[in-house]
Amino acid sequence: MASPPCSVCVFCSSSAAIDPAYVAAAREVGLGLAARGHQLVWGGASVGLMGEVARAAREAGARTVGVIPEAMFGAEVADPDADELIVTVDMGARKAEMARRSDAFLVLPGGFGTLEEAFEQLTLRLLGYHDKPIVLVDVDGFWGPLVDLFEHLYRAHFARPESRAGYVVVESASEALDQLDAAPSALPSKWL
Repeated sequence: MASPPCSVCVFCSSSAAIDPAYVAAAREVGLGLAARGHQLVWGGASVGLMGEVARAAREAGARTVGVIPEAMFGAEVADPDADELIVTVDMGARKAEMARRSDAFLVLPGGFGTLEEAFEQLTLRLLGYHDKPIVLVDVDGFWGPLVDLFEHLYRAHFARPESRAGYVVVESASEALDQLDAAPSALPSKWL
């Protein structure tokens, strides 16, 4: 049974110098969100995977909400075609606004910023601050080394093995979207 429409936050790279497989996955996520009637919440940039996921979502009819800090808005990377573009004072306010407006988190390949955003939401979920689904999209094994690190944390007793329940790792965009359909009552908490 499909879940009702929700706001899905996608964390991903703003780099344009990346493997085409990652670009294809970002487009697939955007198209899939639209096909399922979901709204996209993302970092508000028009470049890299961020731009790809937003353009694909809009092309297929999804509403897009970009959240970008002032410094990046001024660097002319803000997506002028966002249905709603929120400019925040800094990165902390950006993350808080993205989380507030989202019912779930999909994590596509990305760098330090993507990791930081995903880790914050995973930590907040594990501490009980929210119960929103977190899905890592492991395109071509991208997140494999990270998942190996998680397993190392469990073996070394720096994290509890029960923490595995706080996230799901899938291999494709379609599997990630299927996880949203299968998610428990956390979806949707709101529709903006």
